[in-house]
Amino acid sequence: MSNTAEERILVVKLGALGDFVQAFAPFQAIREHHPSSHITLLTMPAFSALGNATGWFDAVWIDSRPEWWRFGTRHKLRKFFNQGGFKRVYDLQTSKRSSSFYRSFKRPRPEWSGIANGCSHPHSNPDRNFMHTIERQAEQLTMAGVRPVLAPDLSWFDADTTRFRLEDEYFLIVPGGAAHRPEKRWPVKRYIQLANDLVAWGRIPVLLGGEEERDVLDAIARECRQARNLGRRTNIFDIAGLARLAIGAIGNDTGPMHIISAVGCPSVVLYSHASNPDLCGQRGLSVKILRRAALEGLAVAEVEAALQCR
Repeated sequence: MSNTAEERILVVKLGALGDFVQAFAPFQAIREHHPSSHITLLTMPAFSALGNATGWFDAVWIDSRPEWWRFGTRHKLRKFFNQGGFKRVYDLQTSKRSSSFYRSFKRPRPEWSGIANGCSHPHSNPDRNFMHTIERQAEQLTMAGVRPVLAPDLSWFDADTTRFRLEDEYFLIVPGGAAHRPEKRWPVKRYIQLANDLVAWGRIPVLLGGEEERDVLDAIARECRQARNLGRRTNIFDIAGLARLAIGAIGNDTGPMHIISAVGCPSVVLYSHASNPDLCGQRGLSVKILRRAALEGLAVAEVEAALQCR
């Protein structure tokens, strides 16, 4: 991947975490289609390390989403677009914001795969908004002449997790999610019951989450003393490493469950009316989706049966 490669390609994928993980296959497909090109990823700050670690990009640039009045930052982004010498842009975000980048390029604009009005390689399927993210991106690339990758190589997505000292058989539990979306969370009392049942069956519950899940994680840890609370102690790569060695995982529709299922960990993911797994759900032979209009109606016994954890 030489920095002196003549052809320069830009890939736009901003987030969120689950969406970024589901773009791994398109990332690899673009690299395989442009094996000797210099490929730059434009993404959010939270995913710059992940983008660099993939090995599919020669450079990673950050979109800090500047406010309209931050003219200096916005000018810097336009300068990046127009001085980058990009021959083609793959807009995998296909949002109003990312489509607006097309108008930031001076004429003649680069080839563009996306939904920006007037672009050279539009994803013109009128039903694209009703497609699962994986199929939608694959079709977009096909329309741009890129052969999709069905199963990306994620051997790079790992970490040494020996510092957590998890020698025993363990299950990952991801009981949180965005604090402003409580309807996407299975009740904490159900997670407490599940954690104690796992202990009774000789399994170790390992709790994952960030700062905004502190209350939920601490509540489970108080009521299940044998649980290992790794809240706020893991990064994206740690989650992948832990998932590779776990017996299984259970969690709400949240970003870490996309990581866990992507590396092949047997996973059960819980969905409410607030999100549609037909459009964005985790995929894989070892993934099971359980959905209820309200997650309060999902019994622990049904989750345990799906986990096959006895």
